[in-house]
Amino acid sequence: MKKLLWYFNIIFLLTLIISCSDSTIYDTDFVAGEFFTNSSTNVVVVDTNTIYMSTIKFDSIITSSPDRMLVGKYTDPVFGEVKAANYMGFIPSSYEIDDDARFDSIIMFLDYDEYYYNDTTLTNTIHIRKLTENFDPDDDDYFYNTSTVKSEEDEVGFAVFSPRPFSTDSLEIRLNDDFGLEFFEKFQEDEISTYDEFAAFFKGLTFQPDDDDNGAVIGFTTESIFRLYYSISDEDDFDDYYIDFSLNTVESPNPLFNQISSVNAIEDLQTLTDVEVELDESDSNNQTYMQSGVGIATKLSFPFIETINNVGGLGTILEATLKIYPVIGSYSDELELPESLLIYTVDKNNDISGTPTYFDGSTSITATLNTDEEEFGDIYYEVTITSFIEEILTNGSTLDEELIFFPSDYTTTVDRTILNGITKTNYTTTLELTYAVYDDED
Repeated sequence: MKKLLWYFNIIFLLTLIISCSDSTIYDTDFVAGEFFTNSSTNVVVVDTNTIYMSTIKFDSIITSSPDRMLVGKYTDPVFGEVKAANYMGFIPSSYEIDDDARFDSIIMFLDYDEYYYNDTTLTNTIHIRKLTENFDPDDDDYFYNTSTVKSEEDEVGFAVFSPRPFSTDSLEIRLNDDFGLEFFEKFQEDEISTYDEFAAFFKGLTFQPDDDDNGAVIGFTTESIFRLYYSISDEDDFDDYYIDFSLNTVESPNPLFNQISSVNAIEDLQTLTDVEVELDESDSNNQTYMQSGVGIATKLSFPFIETINNVGGLGTILEATLKIYPVIGSYSDELELPESLLIYTVDKNNDISGTPTYFDGSTSITATLNTDEEEFGDIYYEVTITSFIEEILTNGSTLDEELIFFPSDYTTTVDRTILNGITKTNYTTTLELTYAVYDDED
């Protein structure tokens, strides 16, 4: 079968060779030398290169970014029940409360950061609970989507609300007075007057969606706070005061992470029990999958790309463009397509070996969503990978020649995407190569 594919590629290349002048060569980074300009030059454009596509799932991904809190739950027809909960440690702005002060209230302020995923016309629930153990990062000092910290069963506050992700107003949740009085009394009586005393008393909070929620996952800023209000008598009136509790930045790493999971997905995705397990697109309805937060990624490789060197004469890659098409009907206004995809290289064990820095010298490469022909259903992700293909052709196949694709911001979102495989009749994933072949006239 491999020999058949090899011969097919060679025959196809030879039949597409056409003579051209310098003016017909594509605008690329290629610079023609004297040998090239003095030779008989042909250009080949090929979009039938063999591509292998599959889906993999990483055991865990880092979600301790200080950029966003995620809370919410919804049911996806493909990816199952998607749930995001947040764990955060706090530190007070002050430990001092006057002896004559009286407690008023304690309120959580969650600031929207404009991110949401799925249906915001439905109601969401947030349950807030006290943690009962310290944040304990893994050996590499990171927290992951699979991390957890134990909490009390009883909640210190909750809210049922209609999300307004673009609102400049905070979501306000009044917390239990008993919870606030604990801080108030210990501060007022000087039982807590240092960070160490505070950390021993209070571990942090977790923000959990309700088990029956089916709305949206909502993003809040990590600048969200809870505020303890108290007042002090001033003759016939009371003056109002407060202490803010914000993200604990004293500890390193900061005690913060999003716990993200998806369960009861379609049967194909349930086979991804280990990072080394691959779901071939031919075994999954000619599709591959990606999901932020839980670590589902699409993997691509180009097993016979070196056969292009077998075209007669010396040659060089002028341009290599990859187009990946999302499955029509798999996305909607609620389940939006990510605007770009991040690209990484992986080794034979599907461990990320880094970013492909030899892509034109960049340190971060993205495939951008092209919607120019959206009205005709022609939507695709596009990325130029000329340098990557040149690397393979120059140095030969390596263990790191395979690429994986994630939605951008995959550590702080739950975006998901379903992609067409290489065996789809329409809108199939393609690698288009523009290859110049030249012979020495001497």
